[in-house]
Amino acid sequence: MTDVPEPVRKCASLLKGTKSDTEKFAALFMVTKLVKGKDCNAAGKKLLFEAIGFPFLKKLLVSKDLPNDCPPLVYKSVALSILTCFCQEEELATHKDIIDAIPTLLEIVEQADDEDYEDNLIVVSEAYSCLKSIASHEPGQQALLATGAIPKMSQIYSAQSFQTDEALHLIVLLVKQFGVVSWPEDPTAFHALIQRIALDMETDDTERKYELCRILADILITCRREIVINSLEGQIWPESLFKGCGDILKAKIGPKQRDPALHLIATTLQVLGIQWAFMDEQKTFFLQLLQLGAIEVRMQMDEKKLETTFKQAELLTCCFCILEHCIEYMATDQLDLEPKEKQTTYTALKGAFNQVLAVLTRVSQDKIRESTNPRDKKFVFAIVKVLSAWLAQETTAMRPAIYKLLPFMLKVANESFQELKTWRAGAREGEPPIDVLRIMLPALCHFAVEEEARRVLFTHKEDEVLLESLEFYFSIAHWKRPPIPRAERLKRMNEPDPVPTPEQQAEMKVARSAIVSLCNILMNFTVLEPKKAEDGPTFANLLKFVVENLPELKDTPDNLVIHGNLAVLGLLLLKQQSKKVKQNDFSICRYIQATIRFLWDAYNIDESNDPTALVVSIAYKGYWSDLSELWFLGMQTMCGVLPLVPWLSEFALESGWAEGIVKTLKKVKIGTLPANVKSAYEDFLSQLVDVNGDVQAVLKKADALRVCRNHRMMDLGKKLFGD
Repeated sequence: MTDVPEPVRKCASLLKGTKSDTEKFAALFMVTKLVKGKDCNAAGKKLLFEAIGFPFLKKLLVSKDLPNDCPPLVYKSVALSILTCFCQEEELATHKDIIDAIPTLLEIVEQADDEDYEDNLIVVSEAYSCLKSIASHEPGQQALLATGAIPKMSQIYSAQSFQTDEALHLIVLLVKQFGVVSWPEDPTAFHALIQRIALDMETDDTERKYELCRILADILITCRREIVINSLEGQIWPESLFKGCGDILKAKIGPKQRDPALHLIATTLQVLGIQWAFMDEQKTFFLQLLQLGAIEVRMQMDEKKLETTFKQAELLTCCFCILEHCIEYMATDQLDLEPKEKQTTYTALKGAFNQVLAVLTRVSQDKIRESTNPRDKKFVFAIVKVLSAWLAQETTAMRPAIYKLLPFMLKVANESFQELKTWRAGAREGEPPIDVLRIMLPALCHFAVEEEARRVLFTHKEDEVLLESLEFYFSIAHWKRPPIPRAERLKRMNEPDPVPTPEQQAEMKVARSAIVSLCNILMNFTVLEPKKAEDGPTFANLLKFVVENLPELKDTPDNLVIHGNLAVLGLLLLKQQSKKVKQNDFSICRYIQATIRFLWDAYNIDESNDPTALVVSIAYKGYWSDLSELWFLGMQTMCGVLPLVPWLSEFALESGWAEGIVKTLKKVKIGTLPANVKSAYEDFLSQLVDVNGDVQAVLKKADALRVCRNHRMMDLGKKLFGD
């Protein structure tokens, strides 16, 4: 108590000695003067808070049963004025009584437009000041989230009430803290808020325009993306953002204006995708973005000290994000560019990525590579990520420098992958870490066929990490319903089967894409490094993983492409490891049945408009660009596996597949069977005849003679019927 100023102690004694609310209220005017004075320290404020007693302050805020000598707003104003000063101290701002008053404070700011408050807007200002102080500390943030402060503040800003910027700053403070959890599953409040801010940003021509860019970026990045994307119909804020950002790009602006605009553009692309850049169905905005991103990267990374470059990490990461989206879109060949535009674009990108490569090379040789600072690590991840996106498309340039840098890139990518694994295995707090290895997979598909790069990959045991990554992403793609506790099973028996949430569905889509790339890399390893595929423990474990998990994969359209990839990868591995395969191994039997199902179902005549035409089945048609080469490779590899593991031929017979091929081809019109399909079926049936003595009789009974004559299958005919 010795550190409490004397006037404060006297005032506290006076308050404790009051015998009525009227006396206490009169004493509050002295408190108002004291707490705002420079002599009133934290201990003094705490003493006064306890002397007044929070119930009395709350009574002044909410009760209608007050003396008539003053208007109710005066009581409220005095109480809030004192509370504002108390809330400046963390111990009081996090006090249970003040936390419990949050709904009352929210009610006051929600009623800012009421007639009662028109003459005394200071009350609303003081309420905002209290909320701001409470929101500066973790207990207050949690309480504000729980009481629905974010949707309420969104409503206030959308309605353009008094002091709406205060509401906006509170929203930003909270969403930065809580991320996606900030928003309810109903996106109405989110859309209304973003629409209001986007419209303000689009129409404002002052410096506030750029402040709103930063605020929009901070809020947009926290949205429930899948829910927002699926509820965009009728929303006009994407167009407002497009027009507002377009105006900024056309204007003469400096870094103070350009940086927030780039931040907003990068965030919008992350939420809405690259199609947002074509809202006017022109390519101008897209090309402006690409040029601006490339120039900014080149300028910020050009021959500067690493410390200087790292200070621009946030801006550069936004530019990287823009370039990644642009490169990915250009790879789809949907962009129609004039020769001059192509040259300008390529020159801009090449200049930017030469600088990126140079900076990353310097990082790999500098002590900063070992930095434990999260900001530095995140930036290094971002550099490797953007370079990987470029290398996925640029498959020949800068090879010697890339091979030299590849070990460091792998180290960074693998570290980020382990961070994501750890995050998913834990409480999953905050945003998930970025898996740079997943982003790097398309580039690794190219490296897998380059001898020098492959040597680096095996030297650093990347094959082991890729198997680990395959297992990890399969566990996400192969979604299983959460287990039900035994005690609840009976009463939940009639519940409908749960389905993945929109967020889980998005994760599954990403996982399936990663699995396809991983299978591509591992297939190339298996074919181009046959000795390792035959003897290496990683490849033995890989085959074990495939044969055990492929039969478990759900038979859904979304899983068809990964089913095909895993099936063919398994066949390639089976061919190399045939000496180790035990006859009638149960897991191999189940795997081969699942593989036969994939190869068998690709073609039929039942779904054709012409009953004599062989067509790709409806289930496969939408994915055929991804499956066509796989199917032919699968048929070819099956032919290679049969002589090495002849007992697998029993499955082709017992399942009815061999007989089914002949019966189907018998109905196909002469001269209409595509040559490559004919070869695939003929080679397969010929191999079956060679390895299994029972096949001839089955094929002859199905009228193989007519099939051989109709489709000129000479080799098969000779095997079945002689010359």
